[in-house]
Amino acid sequence: MSNVIAVYPGTFDPMTLGHEDVVRRATQLFGKVIVAVAAGHHKKALFSLPERMDMAQAAVAKFPQVEVDSYSGLLRDFAVARQAKAVVRGLRAVTDFDYEFQLAGMNRTLMPDVETVFLTPSDKYQFVSSTFVREIAMLGGEVHKFVSPSVLEKLHAKVRSVQAAA
Repeated sequence: MSNVIAVYPGTFDPMTLGHEDVVRRATQLFGKVIVAVAAGHHKKALFSLPERMDMAQAAVAKFPQVEVDSYSGLLRDFAVARQAKAVVRGLRAVTDFDYEFQLAGMNRTLMPDVETVFLTPSDKYQFVSSTFVREIAMLGGEVHKFVSPSVLEKLHAKVRSVQAAA
């Protein structure tokens, strides 16, 4: 197994089975994978940072070479501080590619010693996104096929609390 450290960044709001599949694939390539949960200052998250970290930790607990950490600010600063040599990005469809390609180019400029590696999830998760999962759950739809049981439980509780507050 390689001793290369990879960072898999995202807001993971919530972590989906597609994210978990990308983590699994990354563990087959890298000696250590750090799931980097972004504070998400640019997005309005449904879950708080500690909640997203807890969900991510539960989801990746089965992978001993994976750790979960959080970051705010530039991914570059986090990756360099953690001595990462790769950034893992999940690609679901062609629509992701343009944005991810631009992001990879910017990251290459900011951290020339760190490679971006694109991984695709299994076919059954190609269409799953945290945004869709949140929206379906908020509208009372069933999302058990898209998230792990521990995430599903937290998602249902969060939806109930948000709807009760409205």
